[in-house]
Amino acid sequence: MKESELSTEPIGQNLIKLISNLCFSVFVFSVLIFTVIAITYQPPDPWLESAPALTKLFTQTENATFKNDDSILKTGEDVVLVASPEVPPALAVNPITETVIKKSEEKILNLNLKSDCEDLKFVNCSDPRVLVTVERFNLKTFKFIVFLEYQTPVNGSKLDECDVAWRFRNKKEKSWRKYRDFRRFKFGIGENCTYNVVHAGGWHSGINARRPRNRPNTTRSSGNLRLAPPVGDEEINDTIPTLGSEMNFRKGKYLYYARGGDYCKGMNHYLWSFLCGLGEAMYLNRTFVMDLSVCLSATYNPSNRDEEGKDFRFYFDFEHLKEVASVVEESEFLRGWKKWNRGRKRKVPVKKVTTYKVTPMQLKKDKSTIIWRQFDAPEPENYWYRVCEGQAAKYIQRPWHALWKSKRLMNIVTEISGQMDWDFDAVHVVRGEKAQNKELWPHLDADTSPDALLTKLKEMIQPWRNLYIATNEPFYNYFDKLRSQYKVHLLDDYMELWSNKSEWYNETTLLNDAKPVEFDGYMRVAVDTEVLYRAKTRVETFYNLTKDCKDGINTC
Repeated sequence: MKESELSTEPIGQNLIKLISNLCFSVFVFSVLIFTVIAITYQPPDPWLESAPALTKLFTQTENATFKNDDSILKTGEDVVLVASPEVPPALAVNPITETVIKKSEEKILNLNLKSDCEDLKFVNCSDPRVLVTVERFNLKTFKFIVFLEYQTPVNGSKLDECDVAWRFRNKKEKSWRKYRDFRRFKFGIGENCTYNVVHAGGWHSGINARRPRNRPNTTRSSGNLRLAPPVGDEEINDTIPTLGSEMNFRKGKYLYYARGGDYCKGMNHYLWSFLCGLGEAMYLNRTFVMDLSVCLSATYNPSNRDEEGKDFRFYFDFEHLKEVASVVEESEFLRGWKKWNRGRKRKVPVKKVTTYKVTPMQLKKDKSTIIWRQFDAPEPENYWYRVCEGQAAKYIQRPWHALWKSKRLMNIVTEISGQMDWDFDAVHVVRGEKAQNKELWPHLDADTSPDALLTKLKEMIQPWRNLYIATNEPFYNYFDKLRSQYKVHLLDDYMELWSNKSEWYNETTLLNDAKPVEFDGYMRVAVDTEVLYRAKTRVETFYNLTKDCKDGINTC
C-alpha cells in the first residue's frame, strides 16, 4: 500500500503543475491579445461615423470604381456633426430670441415714448416699437428660421407700411452661413395703442430695404456680352490667396497631387479622392496644392460629354475651405516654385512619390519643402483615394467639415425655400435610367407613376400644401396630376434664379472671365438636395414610394 501511494504521488504533483502552467499560459496569451488590440485600434472617423449612409455610399467599390448615385449629393454641411466645428469669432452672432425681444421692450419703456393712439395713426418706421413688433411676428411665424440681426425699418409704399431687412439661418443647415431677406409689413393699432402686423408680404417684397447695388466704375464687356452691374453677396470671398514673397514660399511645406485617373470621373468619386489628399496634407501638417479646374463628368451634362475647365468655386465654398484648411491654388504654387528656382543653384527640396503604396506614415518625417505625388500608373492604380486605403485608413480622416456647397448655389436654395415661406413638404422621385432598368428595379417605374404617386402622397401629406418635387424626371408635365391636390413646385419653376438677369449669373460670369456659366446637372441636383432637406415632411423614393432597393434587387 505504501509503495502504491509513493508511486502515485509524483503523478498528482505533476498534474497540478501542468494545470497551473496551462492557466498561466492562457492568462499571458489573453494579456498579449488585449495589448495588441489596444495598440492597433483606431477610433472611426467621427465625420463618417455620424453619417453611416454617407460612408456606405463612398466605401462600396467594385473593381476600384464607384457606383454613381446622382440623386442625392451630400457635403460637409449635410453631415450631422458629433462635435460641430467652432464658429469663427467674426461670424458669431447671438440669435434673436423671445428673451432678447423682451430686453428690447424694457429699453423702450425706459425711453418713455408716447403711446397716444393719435400719434400712431401714421406709422413711424424708425420707431423701435415697429422693429420689436416685426421681430415677435417673425419669431412666431417662421419656426425653422434662426434670426440673427435686423436693420432699422424703412418706409414702404404707403403710410401704414414699413420695409424690414434681416439676416438669418435655417435651423436645418449645419453651416454658420448667413442669408438675407427683406419684406413689406402693413401695420395696425392693437390694444393699449400698440402696433400689430396686419399683413406680411412675401419673400423679398420689401424692396426699399434691400441692399444697394454695387455699381462698378466701369462696365465690363466681352464681345457682344454686356454684364449687368451685380448685386453681389458681400459675404462671399472666394478670391485666390497669393503666396507672397519668395521667402514665404521657401518657408512653407507643401503636398502636391498631380492629376490622376480621378479626373472626369463622377463627382462622388472626385470628392472621395480630393478629401483623401486634403486629409493626408492635414496629417502631414502641410499646405495642400489644389487644382481649381474641375472636369464635370458626362453624367451631369445634357450633351453626355465630359466638360473640362469648370471652376471648383461654382460648386463648393472655397472661402470656407480656406478658413478651415491650409490650401494654395496650383498655378499660384507653380509660379512661386518656378520663381524660387530661377537662377539659384540650391533648388527647392522635392520628394517625388510615384506610387500610392508609399504611405502617409512613411512621409511623416520627410523634411522636403514639396512632397509631389504622381499618379502615372494605369487605372485603378492612379486614383488619388488609393493613398488612403489599407493601413493609412487608420490615420487619415477625410475632413468632410471642410467641404460645403457653394454659397451661390445655397442662395438659390434659400430663394426657393423663401418663396414658399419655409412652409412646404417635399418628395424625392428617382426615375431616369433606374426606372428603365427593370432587372434591377422591377417596380420603380410603376411605383413612381403619376397615379401611384398621388395615391401614396395622400397618405402622408395634407392636401393643398406646398409640395416641392426633387427629381431627375426630364418631362416637366409628368407630375401634372398631383396639381389636383397640391401646390406643386419643381426646380424649373425657378429658372429666373439662374437666368441671364440673375445674381448667380452675374457672379459666376465674372468668376469665369466674363464667359457665361451653364446651370448644369450637378448644380441642379445640389439645389434639389438642399431644398429637399428643408421640407417639413420628406418622402423618399426608396423608403416610402417603392419596395425596390436603392442599389438594385437583393441589395436592401
